[in-house]
Amino acid sequence: MERNQHISPSSLPSEKKISAITFQGTETDVPIVDLGNPDEELVASAVVKASQEWGIFQVVNHVIPRELIRRLKEVGKEFFELPETEKEVVARAADFMDIEGYVTDYNKDGQGRKTWADHLFHRIWPPSRINYRFWPTNSPDYREVNEEYAREIKKLSEKILGWLSEGLGLRREALKEGLGGEKVEYLMKSLLYGAPHHTDVNGVTFLIANEVYGIDDSGIVVIIADQIKRMNNGRYKSMEHKATMDTDRTRISWPVFVEANPDQVIRPLPELITGDGNAPKFRPHVYRDYKILKTNKLPYD
Repeated sequence: MERNQHISPSSLPSEKKISAITFQGTETDVPIVDLGNPDEELVASAVVKASQEWGIFQVVNHVIPRELIRRLKEVGKEFFELPETEKEVVARAADFMDIEGYVTDYNKDGQGRKTWADHLFHRIWPPSRINYRFWPTNSPDYREVNEEYAREIKKLSEKILGWLSEGLGLRREALKEGLGGEKVEYLMKSLLYGAPHHTDVNGVTFLIANEVYGIDDSGIVVIIADQIKRMNNGRYKSMEHKATMDTDRTRISWPVFVEANPDQVIRPLPELITGDGNAPKFRPHVYRDYKILKTNKLPYD
């Protein structure tokens, strides 16, 4: 699985079908859910099952236009091909406390070799939280494409969150409200090359990439992240994964992180804490505090 970008579950069955989920039969594949299936109950069940058993799945036939995804990749790739001086125009200042902006991280891989990765972060939703200072202007289409993609990924996100809520026996809006309702934030990250093993700190991640084995070129990988796991008291998995470097090909991914409102207190939802056999497994945290603790590798439970 480590050959995949941003995905590396520990093991996969050689061949299996579960409801609307299929496994294609190689170690690079993840469960696939076809959102074009007219039986919504079956699709919802497949999303829930994949989240319980894997914490990761790929959605296809999701109605986000293939051409929009192609354009998103194109304008992102154009940014990373710019001279460094032009990319620095949207760089994050060293004393800037927020995550937005362009930055290069230098690390070492598991064998002690020096590695690097370019990142560009900027919010794409809600409009009140967008800072266009960190949006590249080299392409005249960059803003239009990202704003259109934001609207589309928000609709997909709310559909997935609704199914996951109902899979817990809750109201369709429960998980969205738990993340902050209309104050939920969507953070776009353009990533060139790799990242070490981790679980995502946010609620749920929607990932596309320019080249990933076993993934449809318009498919979107959905990764259950920490806050959804904490709210449902561990019934859905938070998938540990990594992005690997490929010295032969330039790999770029575009994850969108669905983030809780920074001031939202995230805790196991009270409706799921029933009786002595289902005590809370996680401590409540204000989301911004949780991010600081995890980023700095400090204890949080």
